[in-house]
Amino acid sequence: QVQLVESGGGLVQAGGSLRLSCAASGRTFSSYAMGWFRQAPGKEREFVAAISRNGVNTDHADSVKGRFTISRDNAKNTLYLQMNNLKPEDTAVYFCAGHTALYERSWFVRSTEYEYWGQGTQVTVSS
Repeated sequence: QVQLVESGGGLVQAGGSLRLSCAASGRTFSSYAMGWFRQAPGKEREFVAAISRNGVNTDHADSVKGRFTISRDNAKNTLYLQMNNLKPEDTAVYFCAGHTALYERSWFVRSTEYEYWGQGTQVTVSS
């Protein structure tokens, strides 16, 4: 199995940028398709972005397209989420998640498809 630890969250003004990282340890990181999800107070956890095992295929929620970019460095066992032009509605706890994927080009957008989760990192965007 894999252990996931997020970092990089914080307080930022609207229009600012943050880069989240998710460090993986344990089993080979490249075995997992990865995703980012977020959960705001009083709301359900929602999909933000996903990436295939080999990093070739990515997907982003409509609400973040053009502003957020998911990427991964398998040599460093790390997943990233670059967040630009942040908005107050992006305020949430952000979680990274891993799915043991058979195919290296697959990606997944439903939280129920992910077996492994980090503890989350808080992102707060002030107006």
